[in-house]
Amino acid sequence: MLLVYRYRVKSLNGLLNRQAKAVNFVWNYCNDRQKDALRFGRRWHSGFDLNKLTTGSSKELGLHAGTINAVCEQYAKSRSAKKRPFLRYRGKKSLGWVPLKGRDLKREGDAFRFASNTFRVFNSRALPEGKIKDGTNFSRDSRGNWFLNVVIDVAVDAQSVPAARAPVKGVGIDLGLKSFAALSTGEVIDNPRHFRQLEDQLGRAQRARKKRQATKIHARVVSARRDFLHKLSNRLVREFDYIAVGNVSAAKLARTSMAKSVLDASWSSFRSMLAYKALRHGAWFEEVNESFSSQVCSSCGALPDSRPRGIADLGIRQWVCSGCGVSHDRDTNAALNILARHGHVSPGEGIPVL
Repeated sequence: MLLVYRYRVKSLNGLLNRQAKAVNFVWNYCNDRQKDALRFGRRWHSGFDLNKLTTGSSKELGLHAGTINAVCEQYAKSRSAKKRPFLRYRGKKSLGWVPLKGRDLKREGDAFRFASNTFRVFNSRALPEGKIKDGTNFSRDSRGNWFLNVVIDVAVDAQSVPAARAPVKGVGIDLGLKSFAALSTGEVIDNPRHFRQLEDQLGRAQRARKKRQATKIHARVVSARRDFLHKLSNRLVREFDYIAVGNVSAAKLARTSMAKSVLDASWSSFRSMLAYKALRHGAWFEEVNESFSSQVCSSCGALPDSRPRGIADLGIRQWVCSGCGVSHDRDTNAALNILARHGHVSPGEGIPVL
C-alpha cells in the first residue's frame, strides 16, 4: 500500500529555494525541447529522451542527477496526462518543488539524508518501515515553508488492513452549497463557508497591497477547510459501513457564476478523503449517478408532477409527492435516492422501488 507522509522541513530552506529555481530551469528546458519537436515535426520527447538531453548537467545546475531525471519524467507524464502538446512554464509565481528518486532519500534518525545534505524535519508522526518510492519530493507552500512528502510502500497484511465490514448501516450523501451535505438519516451538515468568512479581510489586504497578510489569510482558509473535511470524513467512515455520494461535477460548476462557492465547498477533496479513508477502515464507498435524485420520490419511486424541476425550481426546498402524498425535504430525498442507487439499503430503511 502506497502512503504519503508529510513533514515540515526546518533546515536548509535556502538550499531548497536555490534548487527550486534550478528545477524550474530544467522544466522550462523540457518545454522548449518539446516545442522544437512540434516546430520541426519530430517525434514527441519521452521522459527517457529528455533524460538523455540533460545528461551531465547535474554539477552545473547544482542539482542531484536523480532530481533532474525526476523532473524530466514528470514533465513527460504530465504532458501525456493532460493530453497537451506542451505545458506552462514555471516561474517566480510557481510554488517551489524539488522532486527526487526514492532510492536517493535515506533515513537518519528523525532526519533525512539527501544529496550529502541532512534535512531536519518536525517529526509529527513516525514514518513506518517500508521502501521509499519515486514521487517523493520537497514542496513549498505559499508562505515559503518547505515540506518533505515521502511516498512509502507499506507492507499490507491481515493485521494492518481491517477486513471489509458487513454492509449493515449505510448513508447516502447529497452535496450542496446552502448546506454542505444532507444525509439520508435526515442530518443536515452546515456549510462553514471558510472563504466567505474571511473574504472581506482578504479584500482589504489586497486593496492595500499587503501581500504577506493576504497570503496568511489564504493559508488560514485552506487549513480550516482541510480540518473540517478531515473531521467530517473521519466521522462518517467510522459511523457507517457503506457510503454513497452523488457524482456532482465540481469542475463543470466551477465554470459558472457559482464558481466561488463551489470551490470553497471543495467537494472533490471531500470525496477523495472518503474514498481512501473508507478503504483503510474497512468501509464501502461509491460515487453514484445523482441524476433526477431530487425529483424522484424516495418513497414510491415515481416522478410525480408535483416535483421540483430544474434550475427554475431550485428555491423549492419542500415538496409533496402527488402520487403517494409523502412530504419531502428536497436534499434529504436526494440523499435517500443516492443511497438506494448504491445498492445497499439498511433493513430498517426499507427498499424503495426505483
